[in-house]
Amino acid sequence: MEQSWVGTWWPALRRVVAGPDVPPARTPPERWPRLARFLRPAGLFAMVGLFAATLAWEYNRHLPGIVPPLFAALTIAPLLVLPRRPLLAWRLTMVALATCTFNAPPRAPWPWSPVLVLGSLLVLAIVAARVDRPMLVWVGLITVLPVLTLVHPNNRVGVLLLVLVLLVLGDLVRGNRLSRHALAAQTELSEREQERRAVLEERARIARELHDVVAHHMSMIAVQAETAPYRLAEVPDGARAEFTAIAGSAREALTDMRRLLGVLRSESTGPQTAPQPDLTDVPAMVDAARRAGLAVTLHAPAPAAGAPAPVGLAAYRIVQEGLANAARHAPGAAVRVSVRPGARGLAVRVENTAGPAGPSTAERGAGHGLTGMRERALALGGTFAAGPLDDGGYAVDALLPYDGEDGNG
Repeated sequence: MEQSWVGTWWPALRRVVAGPDVPPARTPPERWPRLARFLRPAGLFAMVGLFAATLAWEYNRHLPGIVPPLFAALTIAPLLVLPRRPLLAWRLTMVALATCTFNAPPRAPWPWSPVLVLGSLLVLAIVAARVDRPMLVWVGLITVLPVLTLVHPNNRVGVLLLVLVLLVLGDLVRGNRLSRHALAAQTELSEREQERRAVLEERARIARELHDVVAHHMSMIAVQAETAPYRLAEVPDGARAEFTAIAGSAREALTDMRRLLGVLRSESTGPQTAPQPDLTDVPAMVDAARRAGLAVTLHAPAPAAGAPAPVGLAAYRIVQEGLANAARHAPGAAVRVSVRPGARGLAVRVENTAGPAGPSTAERGAGHGLTGMRERALALGGTFAAGPLDDGGYAVDALLPYDGEDGNG
């Protein structure tokens, strides 16, 4: 118990007396930047006024020579450093309380100037809200020493109660501030975790869709390899063995993909038996968007139908998400969808003009649609870009590589 006391309270006392200062809080000019040019001159004017009032009060005590200006400067000094160095301000206050009693009337209720009394209470309140609890106890004990020694006995109880109230309120303020900071940090952590989970779920969904597409083709390879020897007139024994090996490898690959799908699917997600959409379904989707009130035009050359199934699925989903974003973030805007096969792959672009209410705000969306589109493009080895246009609209561009031919139009 004694070792624990020494390890807790002795370092706290050293920090109070001669340790580094506590981190400063945001000053009013930092909290309200627009008022900074008014707050700083106002603060300087207030300090000059308090200095003059203290100086007049000290001269009325008939102090000799340079003593009144020194006492007035010592009274104002804690208030000058309080915004940046609260603990240093408290130390200067203790020095002022101990020295500014020179030539005070013996029966005076207060041996200090009113400015020093009010400033001391302000400094104590600020420090109480900035230091931890062990330091707060030492600050309170050291503060009451000049009160018990120099204050008139009739005023000691009231002053002690006032100091105690300030210490308790300061500790409550500090605890509330720490709780808000902890809550903000936890909220940020939760948001990051939700974003990461959304990305993982989107990747798993993409993997499931790719599985459905690729598994269909693997099954066709296996069936064709097994039936090829029966459809050919003459098949050498070596070729028959190769067909058998191809069919076996295809079925093994299909089994491995089904096992992978079992890992990707959650318990609440059943198998998807509906056929996956492709490029041939894009016109129907655009027609449905028109019927829903979206002003959309489609530019898709005929050779686009030759794209592989994974590329067609990714292009369909990108167009689908692009139309949804345009309808959500730029209602009433004109949308142009372009699906163009080229030498480097399938180029997909969804762009919208600025909505009647103003520029597009799709980049400020809270969902994860852009993340899903980017994941689909990158999964195929392609590229993806999205951003605002000069005219206030928004555009989504994806290049999905495959061995295609140049299209026209």
